[in-house]
Amino acid sequence: MVDAALKDLVIDATDGPTLAAFWSAALGLRSRPAGDSAADLVLEDDVPEHTVWINQVPEPRTVKQRVHLDLHATVDELRALGATPEVPREDWTVMRDPEGGELCAFPRRAATVGDYRLYALVVDCADPAAASSWWGERFGLEPKRYSDRPWYQLEPGRGLPWLMLFIPVPEPKTVKNRIHWDVWGETENFLDAGATLLMARADSPDPHVFWDVLADPEGNEFCVFRPDQTAK
Repeated sequence: MVDAALKDLVIDATDGPTLAAFWSAALGLRSRPAGDSAADLVLEDDVPEHTVWINQVPEPRTVKQRVHLDLHATVDELRALGATPEVPREDWTVMRDPEGGELCAFPRRAATVGDYRLYALVVDCADPAAASSWWGERFGLEPKRYSDRPWYQLEPGRGLPWLMLFIPVPEPKTVKNRIHWDVWGETENFLDAGATLLMARADSPDPHVFWDVLADPEGNEFCVFRPDQTAK
């Protein structure tokens, strides 16, 4: 059953302007104010699904992020923007953004991919097969085993502009994810499929909130916007 379409990504930041400057350059997106607060910004180009919201929060990063971004980029490119190299791998390098959030640089296609540089959204999981199947059903995409590794993926399609990769980790989720995704859909459909309601729009003290906050079966937060809503 297809009951969702990707809307955008959201990255939490304790210093919105600094992180927006980094991610807009790293992803190849334009930056503009998102509203009345100078700390909240939106990164965008001409593809709506490429949109990234930088969300100012009071709490700093404290643990390894369960959701991170992989980029078509070289270590030198990202270092020049303010990232810090940490762990070199065979085909990529684990790095940290200016607030310590993990990201990975994949240089192989960096020179040819074009302006937009996001390669994959990576989600740590206790059960990547189940998580990829759950989101595959929501997006109408068939999950696939990733090569010879115990990873599962949703390939770009049906409005998903990048790879969505689910990988196993031993540690449980302990804090709110600092990167999450927003979707178009009906909250009731997600709840019927096993999601948990964390905050209903009707219960928010902020009158500008017109979305519901849910968690998938792995506990990953995501926001649901009704299809008749046109702005965040």
